[in-house]
Formats: sequence, C-alpha cells, structure tokens
Amino acid sequence: MTDIRPEAVGVTIEGVSLSFGTTQVLKGVSLTIEPGEFFTFLGPSGSGKSTLLRAIAGFGPVPGGRILIGGDDVTHLAPWHRNVGMVFQSYALWPHMTVRKNVAFGLEERKIPARDIRGRVDAALSLIGLLDLADRRPSQLSGGQQQRVALARTIVVEPRVLLLDEPLSNLDANLRIQMRREILELQRKLKLTTIFVTHDQEEANTTSDRIALLNDGVIQQVGSPMELYDNPANRFVADFLGTANLIDGRVEKGQDKITFQADDGTLIPLNGTGVEAGPGTAMFRPQDLTIRKPGEDADDGAVLPGRVQHREFLGSLIRYAIRVGDNVILVDDSHQAGRPVFDVGDDVALRLSVGQVRILAG
Repeated sequence: MTDIRPEAVGVTIEGVSLSFGTTQVLKGVSLTIEPGEFFTFLGPSGSGKSTLLRAIAGFGPVPGGRILIGGDDVTHLAPWHRNVGMVFQSYALWPHMTVRKNVAFGLEERKIPARDIRGRVDAALSLIGLLDLADRRPSQLSGGQQQRVALARTIVVEPRVLLLDEPLSNLDANLRIQMRREILELQRKLKLTTIFVTHDQEEANTTSDRIALLNDGVIQQVGSPMELYDNPANRFVADFLGTANLIDGRVEKGQDKITFQADDGTLIPLNGTGVEAGPGTAMFRPQDLTIRKPGEDADDGAVLPGRVQHREFLGSLIRYAIRVGDNVILVDDSHQAGRPVFDVGDDVALRLSVGQVRILAG
C-alpha cells in the first residue's frame, strides 16, 4: 500500500491586510508558523480568523502584504497552485459518489495515473479507519465518518499545509472531543503543518502547539495555550481565555512593599517582579483563591473580606460570586461529598497568593 508522505513546511504571514468594501477585516497581521506545527487561529465571531485562513488558501480577494508557504510567495497564486488542503465546516462531499470516489477526486483532477490512485486512496482511508466503508455514499455515514472522509480527501493529495475551518462545529459535544483527538493523532503521525480555525477555546487548548488569538482583525497574542492562559498580554486575552477576575486600579510602590490598590480602595500585595507603578488591571483566576471563614490569616498574600452573593454547583467544583468592596470576585472551590459549603449571605475571607496576580497594562 502506498504511504501518504506530505512535506512539512513553514508558513509566513507578513503584514497582511484585507478589506471587504470599507470594512477592514485584517489589519497588518504578521506571524510565522513552523514546519509540522499544529497552529490555531482563535477568536470570537468577526475577529478575522476564517478570513486569514482563506487568504492562506487563496480564496477571496488578494490581500495586501505577503503570504509565503515553504519560502515561496503565494500571495497572488490561485488556490490550485498553492498545494494546500482545506477541510470545510460543511465537509463538501459529493453525495452521488462513493467514499472511494470522493477521496480519489482530487487525484483524478491532478491527472495522477489510475494505477497509483487506488494505492493512495487505500492508504488515506486506512489512516482514518474507513477502508472497509470505501463503497458507501456520504448519506450512509455518520457525521464523524463524513468528517474523516473529508480529511482523507484532503491528505491524499499530500498538501504542504492542512487548513481546517471549524471542522467540528457540526458535531455533537461527545463526538467533537473524539474527533479533535483523532485529528491531532493524524497530524502527529503525518507531521503535517496544520492551521486550525475555531472560536472554541477548549478545542484550541487541547490540540494546539501554539495559538494566535485574534480580535477585530488584529493578533492580540501568540503563544502556547498555557502561556496565553497564565500570562495574558492584555485584558481581552485574559477575559477570552477561561474565566478571569479583572480589577481596575493602580500599582503603588513603597520603600519596602508593592501593592495594587483597586479603585474602591481594596489593597492586594504584589511580589513586584517586573511591575511598574501606575494604572493597570489586576488579573487572577477563580482557582487562584481559596475561600475560608473570616479570621484565617494568609501566609504569603492577601486576605480579602467578602460576602457570598451567588453559588453555582458545577459538579467537580463550586463557583462562588463574592462581593469584595465594589467588585464581584469569582472563586472556584473543589467539591467533595459531605464537605461544608457556604451559603448566599455568608461572610467569608478570600486568600490570594501574591504570585498568582498578574498586572495588565491600563
């Protein structure tokens, strides 16, 4: 059986801007994607992530700036001259063709000899575990199987880059989890440079080597999922990735201590590493705090007195909304059967370690 051996290449985007009429959708985007990397464009609807992916594929208007694939400038090349493979949200399978014919279609269009097509199609279908369903039509397959066929049809032509435009959005929750694992396993096996578009941060976090988080046509931050979550570059990144407590105020530097003073006067001690005095936003995650009865001391941080305003049971944890001064702070407390919980109206003390507080520029 013929092996599928696509070449791993890098992708470079240099100052790419693109407008639809008077609406500027991409605003000077620049980034480098390494060969063999699983890279994700993440962001809310309208952020420009799908437009950027389609610009790499060659669909839509030609953008300003440059797009290079494997060092070759493809900015003005037609899609069929770029040798990239794209899996669409709708899968776009031919309903009247069998699975085998769907997968073979791209090879036939490229005038590959018939004697080679069957081996390559069998290899692609074996990779996705559907060789025994080769004679079925798409209507006889489940949604997950149809997605696998779309993947096989794309990888069989050995593209230099695999582009995935929200391919999991049409699947139910459990199948999405299964399919994202299978896509990642396939990508690792082929060592194929892959660019994935999603608005779902869980999908991005569980698959990506690195993420570019976009908003309003601008890249807000690029890094590994943990880098973006633990050290967000700005308020948007902190708020989009997971749940964040964000408190406005200013950093005050004294002779022997550094503190953050919220606008309502609440004081939070800081460790001071790389922190400059001035206005800013304190950021910390709900799991960075512990909730206790009043009167307990904090060893290395702040004790913030508050009152429970709301409580949600989320299975493995309980999320409390605590009024502290003028702010409502979210706290995640692990749940165990029989463990006491706090009720709405209870006075509590929140313990916050100085090492968990990040200061975002004001």
